[in-house]
Amino acid sequence: MTPTELRETIPALETGTYLNWGAGGPSPRRVVEAAEASLEAHEYESPTTGGMYPAAFDIYDDARAAVASLLDVEPTAIALTESTTDGINRVATAFDWDETDVVVRTDLEHSSGILPWQRLEREYGVEVRVLETEGGRLDLEDVKTAVRGATLCCLSSLTWTHGTRLPMADVVDIAHDSGAHVLVDAVQAPGQVPIDVEQWGADFVVGSGHKWLVGPFGSGFLYVRPGLEDEQALVPAAIGYRSVVDANAQTYRYESGARRFEVGTASPVAHAGLIEAIELFEEIGLEQITSRIELLTDQLKDGVPEGQLLSPRAYESGLVTIGVDEPETTVERLAEQNIVVRTLPGHDAVRASIHAYNTRTDVETLLEALSLAE
Repeated sequence: MTPTELRETIPALETGTYLNWGAGGPSPRRVVEAAEASLEAHEYESPTTGGMYPAAFDIYDDARAAVASLLDVEPTAIALTESTTDGINRVATAFDWDETDVVVRTDLEHSSGILPWQRLEREYGVEVRVLETEGGRLDLEDVKTAVRGATLCCLSSLTWTHGTRLPMADVVDIAHDSGAHVLVDAVQAPGQVPIDVEQWGADFVVGSGHKWLVGPFGSGFLYVRPGLEDEQALVPAAIGYRSVVDANAQTYRYESGARRFEVGTASPVAHAGLIEAIELFEEIGLEQITSRIELLTDQLKDGVPEGQLLSPRAYESGLVTIGVDEPETTVERLAEQNIVVRTLPGHDAVRASIHAYNTRTDVETLLEALSLAE
């Protein structure tokens, strides 16, 4: 399958110019049909053919296996969540925090990677250090200074503000040398750029299928480095029958690996859709997707004046940030022309997210509209 062939099966792209994949990726028919089929089978058939819980557990197992294949890790290292925010919070609430702890984050994080630490600062007196960046880039010497004495470092592998790829393996090495754990927000990566979780060496990696993987909302996942629970007393804030080895034991014992971060009954529908989305992604192949995104983003960047382009001129991802005087007005004006982009908090800019499922015409349409809006 080619990206162009998949585009023909995404109803949302039949009208308008959609350039906001970094926020949410509209699903192809196959993904929606897989989700619908799982719901029907769960509600109509499973009650009298094996049971509703076993049917849901089969999908959970298949979803963990699909995500594990995507990340090239073992399924036991994967927990299913609702979203990236959900995954970050499950990690943030699993440590025994007090005023002696330090969390380090960058100034490039989404609110998902800001609010949980603000809460720890307010509730437990945890110190939050913010690594300042320039042009979406980290200075590794600054990282060395910031992580001294830190408990946890949280940062994005691919920045939502600039579309830059951060040197994850280098950051993780520095943090680990200082005794800090590392939580990676990788939500912008799956479905558009390579991910090598084991090469990164991170302790936790969170993501979701509803952006570049074009899966449904609610299809989140959390990777936990194998053996980490033996090195660190990770006690999730919530507990349920999916968290433990035997829910009916007189003394409960947490599941090993990432499963301790799952809780209880959850709809299997979103993750059934994610399974299909990952299968589609694998049918097309990362190389095809990456090369087409590069082609289209190069086309867009070639049409943006040097001073207006806030993302790197050279290709790193499909996220392209363009400086404008009135971002909200610009987004509204483009929406009137059925062109979907977004603003970025704290930036005089709009962000276009270019996927392999876009076309050269989509890019030309955006460039023409931005020129008219100036």
